[in-house]
Amino acid sequence: MDYTDEQANEIEALESIYCGELEVLETAPYHKFAIPIKSEEYESDTDNGLACRLEFTYTAKYPDEPLIVTIEEEENFEDGDVEKLMEHLDQQMNENLGTVMVFTLVSAAQEWLNVQWDNVKLNREESAARKLKEEEEAERKRFEGTKVTVETFITWRDKFNEETGYNKRKELAEKEGKKLTGRELFMTDKSLDQSDLKFLDDGDSVKVDESLFQNLDDLDLDDDDEDDDPDFNPANGSYFVPDP
Repeated sequence: MDYTDEQANEIEALESIYCGELEVLETAPYHKFAIPIKSEEYESDTDNGLACRLEFTYTAKYPDEPLIVTIEEEENFEDGDVEKLMEHLDQQMNENLGTVMVFTLVSAAQEWLNVQWDNVKLNREESAARKLKEEEEAERKRFEGTKVTVETFITWRDKFNEETGYNKRKELAEKEGKKLTGRELFMTDKSLDQSDLKFLDDGDSVKVDESLFQNLDDLDLDDDDEDDDPDFNPANGSYFVPDP
């Protein structure tokens, strides 16, 4: 086989196929030339698409032996992509020994870029969807009330009573023999506590809005005035009116 003639004929065919793209870098001792390739959706100076430049150098017995191929000026490649593409091209060369193969190698590399770009887009979409889900979950938790059980509700109630000074007022009232108001009676009657807590026995979650308890001291819930009025008859709900 006349290797020089085979190589010259292939160069002529490649210049026709890749007109304006193939660049001859050297002619002696053997032809060295470059062909740029890019994936679908490639846009220069952006992170869209993949691109690189394949450089080929003939050897003395090409095509009966592999030619020299290098990958240059890669764009948007991820770590390890150059090695993976080179491995793919080595496999193609071994499968095509004995015939001119540059067009086959360029086509194989072009297809590899397209497949790899599809994988990159898929990974980006999955990453974006995962990030959006995390952001939505974080936003949902911001508006989610505190979930409590019977035990944690009792702990919160005791802490609330201590912080608002209720425990001290209750203790002082008991020492002075002061009659508790309706609200205070509710707060101290353990049986009334269970009326709310029983709903937690089944493991249900309850949301407690502490702001509802902040201004209770401002409310006048003392309904004992009628009981203390000597003119009020609780038996029939009427007042005693003296004769004029």
